[in-house]
Amino acid sequence: MSALVNFSIDLNKVPKTAVTSKNGKAYLNLTMSVNDETKFGNNTGVFIRQTKEQRDAKDKKEYIGNGQVVWTSGDVVVAEKEELESENSSSVADSSFLDF
Repeated sequence: MSALVNFSIDLNKVPKTAVTSKNGKAYLNLTMSVNDETKFGNNTGVFIRQTKEQRDAKDKKEYIGNGQVVWTSGDVVVAEKEELESENSSSVADSSFLDF
Protein backbone atom coordinates (compact mmCIF):
# COMPACT_ATOMS: atom_id res chain seq x y z
CA MET A 1 0.00 0.00 0.00
CA SER A 2 1.14 3.50 -0.70
CA ALA A 3 -0.44 6.88 -0.14
CA LEU A 4 0.46 10.53 -0.49
CA VAL A 5 -1.05 13.04 1.92
CA ASN A 6 -0.65 16.80 1.62
CA PHE A 7 -1.23 18.74 4.83
CA SER A 8 -0.51 22.07 6.47
CA ILE A 9 0.38 22.78 10.07
CA ASP A 10 -0.47 26.05 11.82
CA LEU A 11 2.83 26.64 13.64
CA ASN A 12 1.11 29.22 15.87
CA LYS A 13 -0.94 26.36 17.36
CA VAL A 14 2.11 24.26 18.31
CA PRO A 15 2.72 24.61 22.06
CA LYS A 16 6.39 25.02 22.93
CA THR A 17 6.00 22.18 25.45
CA ALA A 18 5.24 19.79 22.55
CA VAL A 19 8.70 20.28 21.03
CA THR A 20 11.27 17.91 22.52
CA SER A 21 14.98 17.63 21.92
CA LYS A 22 17.39 14.74 21.75
CA ASN A 23 20.99 14.72 20.59
CA GLY A 24 20.80 18.40 19.65
CA LYS A 25 17.78 17.92 17.39
CA ALA A 26 14.24 19.22 17.92
CA TYR A 27 11.24 16.90 17.43
CA LEU A 28 7.50 17.39 17.23
CA ASN A 29 5.57 14.13 17.55
CA LEU A 30 2.36 14.23 15.56
CA THR A 31 -0.55 11.98 14.74
CA MET A 32 -2.53 12.17 11.51
CA SER A 33 -6.03 10.79 11.21
CA VAL A 34 -7.40 9.84 7.79
CA ASN A 35 -11.17 9.90 7.45
CA ASP A 36 -13.59 8.53 4.88
CA GLU A 37 -15.61 11.76 4.96
CA THR A 38 -14.42 15.02 3.41
CA LYS A 39 -15.07 18.44 4.90
CA PHE A 40 -14.02 21.59 3.02
CA GLY A 41 -11.94 19.41 0.69
CA ASN A 42 -9.95 17.87 3.55
CA ASN A 43 -10.09 14.33 4.91
CA THR A 44 -7.12 14.31 7.29
CA GLY A 45 -6.48 15.92 10.65
CA VAL A 46 -3.09 16.49 12.28
CA PHE A 47 -2.70 16.78 16.03
CA ILE A 48 -0.04 16.65 18.74
CA ARG A 49 0.63 13.01 19.66
CA GLN A 50 -0.91 12.12 23.00
CA THR A 51 0.66 9.99 25.70
CA LYS A 52 -1.10 6.84 26.87
CA GLU A 53 -2.10 8.69 30.04
CA GLN A 54 -3.68 11.52 28.01
CA ARG A 55 -5.56 9.01 25.85
CA ASP A 56 -6.77 7.06 28.90
CA ALA A 57 -7.93 10.31 30.54
CA LYS A 58 -9.78 11.22 27.31
CA ASP A 59 -7.90 14.55 27.12
CA LYS A 60 -8.89 16.82 24.26
CA LYS A 61 -6.65 16.54 21.18
CA GLU A 62 -4.65 19.61 20.12
CA TYR A 63 -5.44 19.90 16.39
CA ILE A 64 -2.83 21.90 14.52
CA GLY A 65 -3.60 21.21 10.88
CA ASN A 66 -5.49 19.33 8.21
CA GLY A 67 -5.06 18.07 4.68
CA GLN A 68 -6.16 15.65 2.03
CA VAL A 69 -5.18 12.27 0.69
CA VAL A 70 -4.10 13.03 -2.87
CA TRP A 71 -3.18 9.52 -4.02
CA THR A 72 -3.49 5.96 -2.77
CA SER A 73 -2.78 2.57 -4.25
CA GLY A 74 -5.61 0.99 -2.27
CA ASP A 75 -5.77 -0.13 1.34
CA VAL A 76 -3.92 1.51 4.20
CA VAL A 77 -2.00 -0.99 6.35
CA VAL A 78 -0.53 -0.78 9.85
CA ALA A 79 3.25 -0.30 9.90
CA GLU A 80 5.18 -3.09 11.57
CA LYS A 81 8.63 -2.94 13.14
CA GLU A 82 11.40 -4.47 11.09
CA GLU A 83 13.95 -6.70 12.76
CA LEU A 84 17.62 -5.88 12.21
CA GLU A 85 20.09 -8.73 11.97
CA SER A 86 23.80 -8.45 12.69
CA GLU A 87 26.62 -10.98 12.46
CA ASN A 88 26.78 -11.50 16.24
CA SER A 89 23.11 -11.18 17.23
CA SER A 90 19.73 -10.06 16.04
CA SER A 91 17.74 -7.33 17.74
CA VAL A 92 14.67 -5.24 17.16
CA ALA A 93 15.32 -1.78 15.77
CA ASP A 94 15.55 0.87 18.48
CA SER A 95 12.42 3.02 18.34
CA SER A 96 13.06 4.88 21.60
CA PHE A 97 13.37 8.11 19.64
CA LEU A 98 9.58 7.95 19.19
CA ASP A 99 8.85 8.04 22.92
CA PHE A 100 9.70 11.40 24.49
